Amino acid sequence: METARFWSSRPEDGRLVCELCPRFCALQPGQRGMCFVRKREGQRIVLDTYNRSSGFCIDPIEKKPLNHFLPGTPVLSFGTAGCNLACKFCQNHEISKSRETDSLTDYATPEMIAEAAERAGVASVAYTYNDPVIFHEYAVDIAQACHDRGIRSVAVTAGYITPKPRAEFFAHMDAANIDLKGFTEAFYQKLTASHLAPVLETIEYAVKETPCWVELTTLLIPGWNDSDRELTEMSEWVVDRLGPEVPLHFSAFHPDHRMPDVPATPQATLLRARDIAKAAGVHHVYVGNTHHKDGQSSYCSGCGALLIGRDWYRLSDWNLTEDGHCQSCGTAFPGVIDGAPGDWGRKRQVLRIG
Repeated sequence: METARFWSSRPEDGRLVCELCPRFCALQPGQRGMCFVRKREGQRIVLDTYNRSSGFCIDPIEKKPLNHFLPGTPVLSFGTAGCNLACKFCQNHEISKSRETDSLTDYATPEMIAEAAERAGVASVAYTYNDPVIFHEYAVDIAQACHDRGIRSVAVTAGYITPKPRAEFFAHMDAANIDLKGFTEAFYQKLTASHLAPVLETIEYAVKETPCWVELTTLLIPGWNDSDRELTEMSEWVVDRLGPEVPLHFSAFHPDHRMPDVPATPQATLLRARDIAKAAGVHHVYVGNTHHKDGQSSYCSGCGALLIGRDWYRLSDWNLTEDGHCQSCGTAFPGVIDGAPGDWGRKRQVLRIG
């Protein structure tokens, strides 16, 4: 077990308070936080998933989803267990809601992961499946080991983290897809048992104060966060507070976890959301968990030319210069473009490290 950081003692009752996320769990000896993986051991809080993973897989970077970060390249993806949110609609609840750390069968130190990533020839390593902020120390150490080998780091996160660890976390990330799960406090309270404001603060911080490339994803749940009004307010916030070049992904919900009776999101809802966001001024809007080539492709914000064609996760067109400009009009395509695109395609390759 690794001694965790970002906690303090509470003299009045002897509890140790975890200060990693806005929950501020106050722990008695042997007690675990809401995330389950940060636990009090004596007079310290430990991270008991350090060096332990639920498994490794090489995916296309577009699956994170990241459409403006090293397109077409492979990314080594992994997660641990636990989560600091309680989303009733969680699509990865077998991992994120796991209370059995014995299910973490792959032992892998940060150096082992960096070595495996280098051998596999991936461009980046993604901390995903469950939220990496709860295994902060492990993620940061892996990112440092990967950066030593020229491999970049990607976070897939809900952004529920306090300011001090937030600064350290994003200082080590090259790209992030941050879930903006809805745009009302009621949605966050009822369906995630958390709050909206800290997430908005994290998004603004990552976009404005760090070099980390950021894209946003909203899982649209019929009847809960898909009204025209909410989508308009969200899109206007993105343009006003972040700028029109931050990509926005709308993905389809499927009945799962504690919401099995809510219907799946129709493709028409995703396309309506895309139209609303574009009308509000967002330049790059995508749809996910559905097959729609136009909604998954990238277009020039200057002249409207097709820049990157996508069919699911396979690139079908490439009309960018090596330094990431539109070949037709020269407008810069926002993101991280490093020469020619990768050709990983739709492959998914399981990798054993431990």
